[in-house]
Amino acid sequence: MERTAGAARVEWGTGVFIAYVVVTVVTIAANVAAAALDLVEARFVVANATEVGLPRWSVRPLGAVKVVGIAGLVLGLLGAPLVGEAAAAGLVLFYVGAVAAHVRVRVLYNLYFAGSFLALAVASLVLALMV
Repeated sequence: MERTAGAARVEWGTGVFIAYVVVTVVTIAANVAAAALDLVEARFVVANATEVGLPRWSVRPLGAVKVVGIAGLVLGLLGAPLVGEAAAAGLVLFYVGAVAAHVRVRVLYNLYFAGSFLALAVASLVLALMV
């Protein structure tokens, strides 16, 4: 696989492409689970949202944002790389906001959830930019 960036031409092996697909599929799966829990307003999700200062009504719209990110990642895998990159970048920003919300109000005992989703989104973005 080749990717042209300006004047530089970088060749990546199939290993990077396989890593991109695997990490992106894991990111999609994790976000499908998270979005589903948001959309049904699972009790613990609503409790977590209110603990970090979000109103209950915001849980479903946040789930919808995740669904849009999922759709973009899927489209990226299906051959629309710019859409996939934009979706991954959007999820990175989304989860940076989630981590910031937790840190702001010092709700750190469950920060690893938002941190894990952020790590997956960052890995998906970096790999998407590499393939």
